[in-house]
Amino acid sequence: MKAIILAAGKGGNLLPFSQTRPIPLVSVAGTDIFDNTVGLLKSSGINDIFAVVGHQKEKVIERIGEHSHNGLNIHYLEQKKLGEIGVAVSQAKNKISPGEYFMLVYGDIVASSNIFSKIQQSFHSFKSAVASICLPPSNEMFGNVFLNAQMKITQIIEKPKNNDLGNYVLAGVYILPSKFFKILEKNRYSMEKSIREMAQKEGLWASMWEDEWLDIVYPWEILTANQILMDSWEASLISSSATLEGNVTMQGPVRIEDNVVVKAGAVLEGPCSIGKGSYIGNNSLIRSYTSLGEGCSVGYGVEMKNCVVFKNSRIGRLSFIGDSVLGEEVDVGAGSMTVNRSTDWSPVEVKLGRKNFKTGQTKLGAFVGDGVIIGAGNTVEPGTIIPPGKSLPACYTIKR
Repeated sequence: MKAIILAAGKGGNLLPFSQTRPIPLVSVAGTDIFDNTVGLLKSSGINDIFAVVGHQKEKVIERIGEHSHNGLNIHYLEQKKLGEIGVAVSQAKNKISPGEYFMLVYGDIVASSNIFSKIQQSFHSFKSAVASICLPPSNEMFGNVFLNAQMKITQIIEKPKNNDLGNYVLAGVYILPSKFFKILEKNRYSMEKSIREMAQKEGLWASMWEDEWLDIVYPWEILTANQILMDSWEASLISSSATLEGNVTMQGPVRIEDNVVVKAGAVLEGPCSIGKGSYIGNNSLIRSYTSLGEGCSVGYGVEMKNCVVFKNSRIGRLSFIGDSVLGEEVDVGAGSMTVNRSTDWSPVEVKLGRKNFKTGQTKLGAFVGDGVIIGAGNTVEPGTIIPPGKSLPACYTIKR
């Protein structure tokens, strides 16, 4: 079976990280969404993969080249004009033979285990088109699904109103027949209408996913995705080329990649991940659910808690980074802090564009774009978004 990964979307609500990368290349748990998806597809026995690219396409194309030696037959298809999801799906029309079934995967989803193996089992049971469904924390943003006793999907309501909410939602993974491309064309490439017609006229069965699942829409959900993947870890993995000096303390599942240096007195509380070639300074505290990308540097006495840091970023000595996401090549000066709660413990709000979003999180730090420089001594307010390339001068209490 062939798989199609939709990796062309721009992700307007995932600022500041979607400005400089496609959503599937967002870092989580020591990898990124794209690599995690490809790895799970390979584990489920799927080696023929097509990725539909568009926004920041060259970065996905480069990543596809890195997989060329992994025993995968992986190629890219370009969606030249961004728009309907159905247009992206239609790019693979000529890659699927008549009568053949294919797996369709939305490129911004994360699950706690192999959702692709599960839908394949359902497909072999029903021998018909299948959609993965799940029970999310909130179902107002997704296509709500209604079933009969035989697990056949009887109704799909997109963007439901409060009184029309169902229990289950579409989870962004399908196994569909080649005839689906004709249905797409008939419905002017509306994915919503085409899936609804598939269910009503051709038959669409449900594959129940009962584990953790997330469709990443907002920047704070990167932290949730990171936790979902890390919670599945059962053991530590430490590279033989890593250097751990004396008096380094480790608790829980800790993943340390090649050529990492951890200096004396550091404490690593799992689950956490330290990327290839990174440096952890003396007496630093790396707390649970922290993911450091490749080539990062953490100075003396830094505390990091529940944060995701993309590759080649630096955190200066005696800083605190909590409940935050830092992009690539971010430079945080010494003694800086991301404040992660309000004084009255009210839920943190985040401003995206002109709109304020209620996150529902009482602890939430900052979201820092690629190439940002934060001068020494800065204190960053909860829920702050710093756009890529911004430079904040050092914060001096006493000035000349």
